[in-house]
Amino acid sequence: MKSWLSHHRSALLDAIKRLLRMPFSSLFTALAIGVALCLPASLYLTLQNLDYLAGQMPAQPEASVFISDSATQSDRDKLKQRIEQSPAIARSRFVSNETALANLEAEGFAGLTAGLDRNPLPDAWILTPRETDPGKLENLRKELAALPGVEAVQIDSAWAERLQAFLLIGERLVMVLASLFGVALIAISSNAIRAQILSRQDEIEVSRLIGATDRFIRRPFLYYGTLQGASGGLTAIALLVLLQFLLQTPVGKLAILYGSPFQLKGLGLVTGFVILGGAILFSWLGAWLAVSRALQKIA
Repeated sequence: MKSWLSHHRSALLDAIKRLLRMPFSSLFTALAIGVALCLPASLYLTLQNLDYLAGQMPAQPEASVFISDSATQSDRDKLKQRIEQSPAIARSRFVSNETALANLEAEGFAGLTAGLDRNPLPDAWILTPRETDPGKLENLRKELAALPGVEAVQIDSAWAERLQAFLLIGERLVMVLASLFGVALIAISSNAIRAQILSRQDEIEVSRLIGATDRFIRRPFLYYGTLQGASGGLTAIALLVLLQFLLQTPVGKLAILYGSPFQLKGLGLVTGFVILGGAILFSWLGAWLAVSRALQKIA
């Protein structure tokens, strides 16, 4: 066990020394990895802020529940109780047919109802759902429409559907970009390790001759790739924090102009660990591929 720990410590120290021996090359590689990670991560954070902003928007979808003329008082009471007790409904208000007619006439449509013998408008409930997800809104519509005494239920959810479609496209785009930049990160790490292997090829061949295993030879390069990934991940996090710092004040001023309490959401702890872990994983994988290919050629 002590021997195993000693080998790993030696490999780690060797990787650190080689990184410090070429500071400009190491810094350039870390910056390249950081930028490659920063682009999809910044798009992801943009989508998160748009989703958060949508949740703060006062314009929520509304549901109109029209009551049938044949509805009994019992049906009306049950509908009222169901609406007031539903956890899916944030706010509700009852609009009688007299109130609806008065509002219609106040908006300049009095001529449309002047020749009518009776009020053609139904009583209605105007509801504000808690959720904006189109699927949940549709479930709420079906649930209310099935209640006795309900003539029809109409939900104005077109804007919510457009927003969800936009966010879905953005999420798919983030996944595609993350995959592409992940491949690029593997290539960056692999090229950096390949340069290290070429400079130590004689040392590797001698180690092979004296009986060193592939695992022993591969170890310092894997640590080198891991350290590269960690430095690149930290660079990406630093760039994202800097971006948030630069945008926080102007975004806050813009929100104040529109009377919104919105504040820019930055990099969370979980997202930061995902970025750092992804950078380490892809860099390690690039190092492993480069060393494995080199060992096959030497063999």
